[in-house]
Amino acid sequence: MRLGGVDTIKVDVRIIAATNADLEEALQKGQFREDLFYRLHVITINLPPLRKRNEDIPLLAQHFLSHYARENEKPLREIASRAMEMLLDYHWPGNVRELENVIERAVVLSTGGALDVDLLPTSVRQQEPLGSPAPHLPASGIAVKEAVIGDERQLIIKSLQAAGGGQKRAAELLQVKPTTLHEMMKRLNISSEGVSTS
Repeated sequence: MRLGGVDTIKVDVRIIAATNADLEEALQKGQFREDLFYRLHVITINLPPLRKRNEDIPLLAQHFLSHYARENEKPLREIASRAMEMLLDYHWPGNVRELENVIERAVVLSTGGALDVDLLPTSVRQQEPLGSPAPHLPASGIAVKEAVIGDERQLIIKSLQAAGGGQKRAAELLQVKPTTLHEMMKRLNISSEGVSTS
């Protein structure tokens, strides 16, 4: 019924809603309306982040390449193997949208027939692995607890850097709840404000 109207108008619609939040957890905390949750909660599709489904990257990259090459009237037809390796190794904090933007940028800047490493942004080309380097064992030895705390601290700092200081995104990268990351940061005296994201 229209606002101010008296006639009921029948409609046939389907509602598709997307979120990166854990709605069941938000529901338990009283941060999401229960009635709305159960109206939306008919068919749920859990889509993992792009970094957890690397096998989709070549197909998506080729699709975006073909689309933007046509749109920009560019002769690009393929992605060089080294460029594809970099796309596969990157952690994609911005998921599919970030991949699409990277490919569109490369197409716009291209002059040849292949998308090569030089067309990828610095963030993809000069990425650092999120994990810690191989542990170093000093000649005098080291306490395991001390080494584990050091590695944990470095991993949290790297995740915060990769997330631009955002704790929610850093928690996703570490595959822990934001509250868990907050407790870890508190225990290790890590502040997201003090983390360099350059």
